[in-house]
Amino acid sequence: MQKRKQLGTFFLALISSVAIPSAAHADWVFTPFIGGTFGGSADVVGGSGTGGANVASDFERKLTYGATLTGIGHGGIGFEFDFGYSPNFFGGTTNSSGVDFTGDGNITTLMGNLVIGASGGPVRPYVSGGAGLLKSKVDSAGQFFTGIDSTNWGINAGGGVMAFFSHNVGIRGDLRFFRSLSNADPGNLEFKLGDFKFWRGTVGLSLGF
Repeated sequence: MQKRKQLGTFFLALISSVAIPSAAHADWVFTPFIGGTFGGSADVVGGSGTGGANVASDFERKLTYGATLTGIGHGGIGFEFDFGYSPNFFGGTTNSSGVDFTGDGNITTLMGNLVIGASGGPVRPYVSGGAGLLKSKVDSAGQFFTGIDSTNWGINAGGGVMAFFSHNVGIRGDLRFFRSLSNADPGNLEFKLGDFKFWRGTVGLSLGF
């Protein structure tokens, strides 16, 4: 458990070591956002009629919301924290695989990303990517940082554009892909791409400072 927490710290420290020197004199932007998840899928253990075999299951589009704090330096390199919450992510009707997902299971993400994009100016396109926590069925704030194991890590990559109406008020559109990381052998730290993945599209109000 301690090694896995150290791995998460390493991910964030690596991104920060590259981005923070540039972001020290950055244009900072805080963006609360709302949007939806789509294109989600995972290999799960099937129910009756599947013989218990793993089957691919698709998830319905769901509401998502959160906030992003982004700092991009004048050299075009920066850092951001991205927090997202998708309530009732797994809830839905019986899908094509024959697996019935019910209940109010949610997805919560907290990512530390390297950002490359334009700083200053009214239109600021960017790309970003990084790693962090990707947890399902979090019922309280304290629960998010407890019980971290090999199934709670993920990566994300995406991009978008911020368009400012004034010096410090604008809108941001963002499209982002998330994928879980897995570790078949808990005794080591050899992570690989997991089966769970989804897209997230959002729009938000950007506040510069």
